[in-house]
Amino acid sequence: VQLQASGGGLVQAGGSLRLSCAASGRTVSSYFMGWFRQAPGKEREFVAGISRSGSSIYYGDSVKGRFTISRDNAQNTVYLQMNSPQPEDTAVYYCAASRMVFAMSPGPYDYWGQGTQVTVSS
Repeated sequence: VQLQASGGGLVQAGGSLRLSCAASGRTVSSYFMGWFRQAPGKEREFVAGISRSGSSIYYGDSVKGRFTISRDNAQNTVYLQMNSPQPEDTAVYYCAASRMVFAMSPGPYDYWGQGTQVTVSS
């Protein structure tokens, strides 16, 4: 499956931004989908994950209550709604697909998108 992340850009702190991850090649309904981010000099960090049906959702502690992950299997797309982003959320954001039922670390993911830059200004 090929993943294409989009929607990144420059946003003011306290604003909002929605990232999209469009899949092609295979349907995303076959995968647990996740969003990760990586800031310069830091390790790749789990942001959010959603089960194949969308019934189970997981968030990293740093984004709980501010970010929302969702999926539209009919559109083969996964979203990350970023509300009230802060400068510390600045990073390259990646979407990824895993054949496992659940995954919160990068290792179990089989496919990765190219990343989209999110910059939050104070």
